[in-house]
Amino acid sequence: MLRIGRIIAALLGLVLIGIAVFSFITVRRSFPDTTGEVQIAGLGGEVTVKRDGKGIPQIYADTPEDLFLAQGYVHAQDRFYEMDFRRHVTAGRLAELVGDAALETDKFVRTLGWRRVAEKELALLDDDTRRLVNAYARGVNRYIEDRSAAQLSLEYAVLGLTGPSYRPQRWTAVDSLAWIKAMAWDLRSNMNDEISRVLSTADLGVDEVEELYPDYPSAHAPIVTQKGTVEAGRFVQAPDAAGLARSAVASLKAAKSGADALPALLGTGDGIGSNSWVVGGDMTSTGKPILANDPHLAPSMPGIWYQVGLHCRTVDEACPYDVAGFSFSGLPGVVVGHNASIAWGVTTMYADVADLYLEKVTGDSYEYDGQQIPLETRQESFEVAGGQTETITVRSTRHGPILSDLDEDAADVGRSEQKNAEAGSYEVALRWTALDPQPTIKAVFALGRAQDWEQFRAAAKLFTVPSQNLVYADVKGNIGYQSPGTIPVRRTGDGRWPVPGWDSRYEWDGSLPFDSLPTVLNPDEGSIVTANNQVIGDEYPAVLGADTAPGYRSQRIRELLEGRDDLTVDDMSTIQNDTYNANAARLVPALLDVDMGKGYYRQGQATLEKWDLHQDADSPGAAYFNVVWKNLLARTFHDELPKSQWPGGGERWFSVIDSILDRPGNHWWDDTTTPDVRESRDEVLAAAMRDARDELTMIQSRNPRDWRWGTMHTLELVNPTLGDSGVGLVDKLFNRGPIKVGGGSGIVNATGWDATEGYKVTAVPSMRMIVDLDDLDRSRWIQITGASGHAFHDHYNDQTELWADGRTLPWAFRAKAVDAATDDTLTLKPSGSS
Repeated sequence: MLRIGRIIAALLGLVLIGIAVFSFITVRRSFPDTTGEVQIAGLGGEVTVKRDGKGIPQIYADTPEDLFLAQGYVHAQDRFYEMDFRRHVTAGRLAELVGDAALETDKFVRTLGWRRVAEKELALLDDDTRRLVNAYARGVNRYIEDRSAAQLSLEYAVLGLTGPSYRPQRWTAVDSLAWIKAMAWDLRSNMNDEISRVLSTADLGVDEVEELYPDYPSAHAPIVTQKGTVEAGRFVQAPDAAGLARSAVASLKAAKSGADALPALLGTGDGIGSNSWVVGGDMTSTGKPILANDPHLAPSMPGIWYQVGLHCRTVDEACPYDVAGFSFSGLPGVVVGHNASIAWGVTTMYADVADLYLEKVTGDSYEYDGQQIPLETRQESFEVAGGQTETITVRSTRHGPILSDLDEDAADVGRSEQKNAEAGSYEVALRWTALDPQPTIKAVFALGRAQDWEQFRAAAKLFTVPSQNLVYADVKGNIGYQSPGTIPVRRTGDGRWPVPGWDSRYEWDGSLPFDSLPTVLNPDEGSIVTANNQVIGDEYPAVLGADTAPGYRSQRIRELLEGRDDLTVDDMSTIQNDTYNANAARLVPALLDVDMGKGYYRQGQATLEKWDLHQDADSPGAAYFNVVWKNLLARTFHDELPKSQWPGGGERWFSVIDSILDRPGNHWWDDTTTPDVRESRDEVLAAAMRDARDELTMIQSRNPRDWRWGTMHTLELVNPTLGDSGVGLVDKLFNRGPIKVGGGSGIVNATGWDATEGYKVTAVPSMRMIVDLDDLDRSRWIQITGASGHAFHDHYNDQTELWADGRTLPWAFRAKAVDAATDDTLTLKPSGSS
């Protein structure tokens, strides 16, 4: 028996070893070669790819075509599954890859027609741009053409265990262009706010709803601090420009409660935004500008950004690229970064570029100015992994696709008006600038080539969607700001409420001319700060967007910069990681004024007395305050708002509470579920503090000294397809975390969370960059995961811990610095060369 046992044990050992070897080989078979030589068909000359210790590539070539072909090749090496996933999303074909769980998203995307628009945009490209986009596609295809799916990524190997074998299709230029639509959708501004306003009227009057969207705080500066107006079609500084009267559409009736927000691919809600700022030489230790940027997006595994350098060996008119920064895998060029002369950063502008139109639909037609117009229709068919197929009819009006055919929130907006219809029914159509073909990809290449302010503005003019705040600096010492984008001019209304589609008075009259958009070069104050705040004061004679961030982050950044003449790159990093909570600065004094007696509940309140208002991960005060904040919002607003509209707790809600905090008898404090009692502010504050004490005792410790904000404010990096499989082993293969972090919603270190869901992180500074225009090699950068999209690769998440600690990496740019940092060198040679 002992001998048999030993034999069985030996056999089991061999099986386990076999499984381990098989797993090791399966995991590693998709890892790319980053050294040696590779021959590539279609390459005109030799290309060198130098990677540093974090696997970040710097690419050197002699022609633009070779340069961008190599970028496509390198993107595919590290991130092809991510690229393939994205193109399935943007084409409305994700269900083909992952099954019927993605079918509703596919229907929504196909209804919007992202890929259809991208196909039209390809035809609008000039020959040079089309040549570069096609070169990039060839580079992707040169990498994938001789490899099986499992050799390209571990995800394909796992998907192959449960479904038929999958062979990725060749990459096309349209695959790249369509990704811009996904970014534009994520940054489309206030469409969710439009819906939320209407849905909130299910239980509230319009005036009460407007109270939940306060005006921009007068104490918070806009981006362009000098007053300005438009004269003869151009933006000019004007100290006494007249304000613009805004009219709100108030004809909507009570709406039924809605379901979840409209589908989104990168994340929505509080926390999606960005910080960027630039300071001139008078404020720095070197006498030259410094530019900082950290876009806030939903976290993912891998991170959304890919760091890269793109260098022509000889920079001249024939090959004008010498640029480095952050790219999107699947898209050629550098989206945010610097070249040898200029640097630029972006934040979402919250320009209102999308409107919802109520449409009177009867049968196959809809009303417009008293006439019946035929609906436009098309069929969309879907294939689902496993063999299922489905077909839908997409209907559109002159304003755009009808969302209420698919989306419950949009349908509720329509049904709120339906009872007043004389005939037919109301539907909701979307008009959105990104559905009009506009080749924004041209701006990406133009930014990389720009050498001065005028060339930068010329590139910005091509940046049609999404509308982004662009900050600028150059090695000569100039700093600047430019608003770009296609921003509609509305005949009536300000875009805050859905409008009647049957009335031509609510049409758009084109868009604002680029030269009329706010811009500033070398402002007197020496700095420019953007954090999704208001672009310019109300004297500007057009509505750019009514639902910007209220400026808590931007004002904090301005305070930290004010009066400085010795700023360094390290100082900028410190500001990017600042966790000061301006909302707490306003609310904590009121909380401390409430009498909580002695003992148990008083112990919770006492954590606020010595709290420095910074939300570091190890802070007991931050833990208590945020739990109080969540419960305060619930006790103040849950009784009066539909569940779908409960407060998420971000910057807008800072302003809402601020507007009623000094009015202890305001109606919002009263709990409508207790009709015989009228609650006051202090009663609600006390109840929220009791709730917080009990909650923290339950989830952390009875002893307040043991409370930690980071224990519950955690970040999980989740693979977008297999990370939510529900199979623990599969999830662990691809996901990373949880990671304890500081910061929070409405804070410069903007690790957003949703008060309706809990404290887990829903949005992050997806990357951080700091560009020193005195010495570009002193610049710093980091992203949230790593260069590689291959699970278990050394560079899969080797930047995450550094990112969480608030640290950055050296950003080598010039050839000498790149050579000093190089660990691996891969040489790409034309086929047939020796």
